[in-house]
Amino acid sequence: MAIGETQTSSYLGHLPAIFSEDPLLGRFLLAFEQVLSGLPGSEGEPRRGLEEIVAAIPSLFDPLETPREFLDWLAGWVALGLRADWREEQQRSFLANIVSLYRRRGTRQNLIELLRIYTGLEPEIAEGQNTVFQIGEHSTIGVDTQINGSPPHYFRVTVTIPNPNPATLQRQNQIVRALIDLEKPAHTAYDYHPTHTTMQIGVHSQVGVDTLLGDVAH
Repeated sequence: MAIGETQTSSYLGHLPAIFSEDPLLGRFLLAFEQVLSGLPGSEGEPRRGLEEIVAAIPSLFDPLETPREFLDWLAGWVALGLRADWREEQQRSFLANIVSLYRRRGTRQNLIELLRIYTGLEPEIAEGQNTVFQIGEHSTIGVDTQINGSPPHYFRVTVTIPNPNPATLQRQNQIVRALIDLEKPAHTAYDYHPTHTTMQIGVHSQVGVDTLLGDVAH
C-alpha cells in the first residue's frame, strides 16, 4: 500500500500542537519517519527503518535466525566454510554447534565429530599402539605392526566410503584430508586410509552404487 496523499507523520505528536496545523510539515516528516522508524504498508525504500534494523542486529549472529545470505559470512567468523551441497538446515545446525566443538580442538573426539558432520560418514581414529609381530595376524611392517614400538605423536584415520564412484571418492578424500590438516595438533603426524565397500552378494552388490570392483586412487 502506498502512502496516502493526506497521510502525515506520527512524529507530529512529539511536537507542540501548533505544528500539527501545518500539513506540509506533516508530509515533510514522513521521509524522516520512513528512514528512522519505517512506515507500515509503505512500498518505498527503505522498507525497514533504522530502529528496526538496529534492533535486529543480534539475530545476525544467531545461526538459527540469521538470513540465508548471512550464513557464509557467519561461517567466516569461525574460520570454516559451508558445504554447497548441504541443506540450509544442515548449515544452520553446523554453525550452531561449531563453537562448542572448538573448545575440544586438537582432541580425537573433536576431529571425529567434525569429520562426521562434514562427510556424513563414521570415521575411526586409532592413536599409536604397539602391535607385536605375529605371522598371519600382524605381519606387515609399517601397516599393522611395528618393530621397537610405534612412532610418537602419530594417529591413523580410517573412513569407509559406501558410495565409491570416482567423483564421490575424490571429494570426500579432499574434505577429510583438509579437515585433518586444519584440526590436528601441529606436532602430530597421521596416515589417512579410505576404505571402500567390497562386493557381498545380498549385502553390497551394486557396482557403482554400494560396492567397488578394483581400486580407485586416493
